[in-house]
Amino acid sequence: MSGDVRFNERIKLTELNQTNAKITGELKKVIVGQDQMIELLLAAVLANGHVLLEGVPGIAKTLTAKLLSMTMSIDFSRIQFTPDLMPSDIIGTTVFNVKRGDFEFKKGPVFSNLVLIDEINRAPAKTQSALFEVMEERQVTVDGKTYFLEEPFLVFATQNPIEYEGTYRLPEAQLDRFLFKIKIGYPSLEEEFRILSEAHARRERDKLADVKRVVTGKQIIAGQKKVKNVHIDDNVMKYIAEIIHRTRNHAALYLGGSPRASLAVMDGAKALAVLRQRDFVKPEDIQTAAFPALRHRLLLTPEKEMEGRTPEDIIEEILQGIEVPR
Repeated sequence: MSGDVRFNERIKLTELNQTNAKITGELKKVIVGQDQMIELLLAAVLANGHVLLEGVPGIAKTLTAKLLSMTMSIDFSRIQFTPDLMPSDIIGTTVFNVKRGDFEFKKGPVFSNLVLIDEINRAPAKTQSALFEVMEERQVTVDGKTYFLEEPFLVFATQNPIEYEGTYRLPEAQLDRFLFKIKIGYPSLEEEFRILSEAHARRERDKLADVKRVVTGKQIIAGQKKVKNVHIDDNVMKYIAEIIHRTRNHAALYLGGSPRASLAVMDGAKALAVLRQRDFVKPEDIQTAAFPALRHRLLLTPEKEMEGRTPEDIIEEILQGIEVPR
């Protein structure tokens, strides 16, 4: 597929593009730089996928998720994960109603549209497992009864990559339920100066006060449906399949990508295409989506890990070794 190919417009994207621009504009009132992070976050929302945000403390992981929720007219809840957190603290529990004389289910904070989980790797495996059904099936089963979560439903989770005291490794099955793992780095020198300058100019004024709600839950759901219908050529789908297939046969990898990884790359690429004002997927959309969609799903062999190789190195190597469809 060449860069100058144009399809007849299948999907009306004007309103969706305007909404995406509004959300970005609101985030930029507070967030300095981090353009790729913002693009990937919006892509995850449009692809109806959960996000794992990883970075050192103080680089606005939690703030960004909170800001994004402030631009949307949806329910928002925040859960601070700790080692003593129980599954019932997340999903809810059955309690006895004295007035009615029977038991009723009291919903936990996961019953929201956007759930922010701070320091997700601080809770033990039993609590982590409580998220499996919630994240994959958007439902909770308690005492044999199933409770469905309202759409849209998105989980944004944060974790610190350098602090290991009091933390637990996330189960592979849970990592696989995140559409993207977004790594957030330090700002550049110029961006650091802007952060200081804007904080000084703001003084006592609340930095979140100017952020407005610019999109409704119904608009988010409508946007997600449009993304599902974005065109992707067979050759481009084969490109995704080849990337994933090579992760399963790479000498440096102990665990490659699953079919869910293939779908994550495709769904992410479709959403990126829309953000880039197209109704069809190009190979560069796949190349962008491959890193956040695969980095948490690939496991290096112990030997390569000791050598200092990273999943990103392997993804880059695989992309370099495959002919890009034209």
